Amino acid sequence: MIRSYWLPNLLRKVSGYKMHGGPDPGLISDFVNTRDLARGTDVLAGPTQLHDWLAARGLLAPGARVTSVDVAEACRVREALRDVLAAKSGLDANAEAAAAEIDAAARRAGIEVRFDPTCPRVEPTARGVRGAVGRILVEVYDVMVDGSWDRMKACRADDCRWAFLDTSKNRSRCWCSMESCGNRAKVQAYRQRHVHR
Repeated sequence: MIRSYWLPNLLRKVSGYKMHGGPDPGLISDFVNTRDLARGTDVLAGPTQLHDWLAARGLLAPGARVTSVDVAEACRVREALRDVLAAKSGLDANAEAAAAEIDAAARRAGIEVRFDPTCPRVEPTARGVRGAVGRILVEVYDVMVDGSWDRMKACRADDCRWAFLDTSKNRSRCWCSMESCGNRAKVQAYRQRHVHR
């Protein structure tokens, strides 16, 4: 029986995150940000676009088959990750439904713990797009284990929700950019305060 206080250290060892240069929160935010809510654009709009995005990041073999079902599944995972980040940033989002979608994607990817003599690791067993999405979810896992997940957020502007890594010293960053969403929120708050005078 594994005692609960041993689990975090076991997970750190199992993930193997130190062996491949550390987790990559940038991959997670890049994936979430393939849909730009403010501009109404979606980089993963079809099978060709999803293939190209995944292949460019080494997550999918060039020439691999991608279907519209793959696109729908990948986009559901992307939006679930956005909702999890939004919920932890204090925005209205259904974190339970998002977690259920992420869990389902992890099962589809066949994510398993692999033991070998040099370093145990977590990896997807599925091939194709499901395996590629699984590799993104392994990065989520690694970022959670390494503690960087606490710094991952979604912009508080409801029409933005851009994913970003909060690199501020006190972890207080709320917006993707102070120049755009942050400034807009401050101007709106100022106007609301002065309208009621």
